[in-house]
Amino acid sequence: MDVAVVPLAHGERMAVATLDAERAVDVRVHDAQRIADDERLTRAGVRLVWQDARAVVPALLAAGVRIERARDVRLVHRILADARGLPLEERWARPLRRDAEGLFSLAPEAEPLDELALQLGAQERAIGADTGLAMLAGAESMGAVVATELGREGLPFDRARHDALLVEALGERGAGAGGRPRRMEQLAGEVRAALGEPGLNPDSPQEVLRALRRAGLDASSTARWELRELEHPAIAPLLAYKRLSRLHTANGWAWAQRWARVDERGRCRLAIEYVPGGVVTGRWATEGSGAMQIARQIRGAVAAEPGMRLVVADAAQLEPRALAALARDEALAEAGRGADLYQGLVDRGVVDSRQHGKLGMLGALYGGTTGESAVVLPRLARAYPKALAAVEQAARAGERRERVRTWLGRTSPLPPRWRDDERGARQARAWGRFTRNFVVQGTAAEWALAWMAGVRRAIRDVEGAALVCFLHDEVIVQAPAEHADAVAESVREAAALAGRVLFGDFPVDFPVQTAVVDDWGQAKD
Repeated sequence: MDVAVVPLAHGERMAVATLDAERAVDVRVHDAQRIADDERLTRAGVRLVWQDARAVVPALLAAGVRIERARDVRLVHRILADARGLPLEERWARPLRRDAEGLFSLAPEAEPLDELALQLGAQERAIGADTGLAMLAGAESMGAVVATELGREGLPFDRARHDALLVEALGERGAGAGGRPRRMEQLAGEVRAALGEPGLNPDSPQEVLRALRRAGLDASSTARWELRELEHPAIAPLLAYKRLSRLHTANGWAWAQRWARVDERGRCRLAIEYVPGGVVTGRWATEGSGAMQIARQIRGAVAAEPGMRLVVADAAQLEPRALAALARDEALAEAGRGADLYQGLVDRGVVDSRQHGKLGMLGALYGGTTGESAVVLPRLARAYPKALAAVEQAARAGERRERVRTWLGRTSPLPPRWRDDERGARQARAWGRFTRNFVVQGTAAEWALAWMAGVRRAIRDVEGAALVCFLHDEVIVQAPAEHADAVAESVREAAALAGRVLFGDFPVDFPVQTAVVDDWGQAKD
């Protein structure tokens, strides 16, 4: 049974209806706080249908509604526009969300129930008998639920640890709001002295570039890769300054002040807003805190609360394994069975070192044609012809301006048109590199959706356990200390199950390394 939920008055009330033959019937309107009074929402096997999870799911979760199946019409509309040519309509593609100040005043109203019923029918016809797309629609929609749950839970964060880690890396805070930390100011002084520029602002690329040129250096930018090629006493402290400046800007004191908040239960949590499908391949993105790029130097500030442990789980070599499954290359799958895939390439005599195995595989996935990667690629092609052929075919299809598909059916967008000249040929090759990786990264993202759904199911009855972070191929669960080892085993089992759900009996492993720790920093390799 499909049950639709539509927010009214910007979420103050919720309209609930049964969907039958593209019509909304038995419509009932509830105050958002009382939506759980509608018994249809919790019936066994019910599929909840909404336009945009962020406008509906928070109210359902707050009311204690357990969501097991869903259709997020907005997310699936975007998928089907590319995969099936479903007419792309702004009203279904746009988000229903608060404005930057947390108000609903500028958010568009949701479409009426009858229109939602018609759009669901159009989507079901577009999917038809394509079981892969049907699975993708379900996984993407439940991914939106998980994203909302993650945002609602937040990431456990210790402000005192964060401060100590920053002082260790950057030195004591500078005076005033714009003052540089001590170590950064020392490095800035070394740069100024080496260049003979006492008034230089090292945060200004234009000033730094002019100073480098006045010092006789042929620099065209202040990019790190270019600076490393230059020889001058100012270069080492300048590179060190830039490294610390990135940490200070991205994850420093101002960042923590903005995003670490004490919730209604008195817990300090880092606010994260995930964006399912925020990348064209289906990978997630984040808005606001940038929590998908937390610097390793301060991950120790992500700390379990009293009586709890963090279960940090990392899927090893996810994209090469996804490629093996996508291409049905049993030899490549065998190389990674139960072990480090890159070392497996060495053990089978394909490459002479783990590093070469990694470089060669990255070249296959991203179109590397130079350096050590290019040397290793022919060996991989001989050992694993199906896998290499799959990415080569995707690349050539992109160069011909053809669409490519992931395992479940997410489809690449059409590229812009290019001319039939040298510049056009470069554009074609660049798009081919994109489609080469699209099929693999997108398939890996589909596996990650299945994994998260499995983790969510596995821990839902463990009191106090919660999924608190997701980073492409890594998840973090906070669990009571006495259950943490069992949760870690459940996370590993969920990874194996995700492989079977997506790829059936194809013999590919998705091993997950788990660490039960007090803080995220302890889980480093």
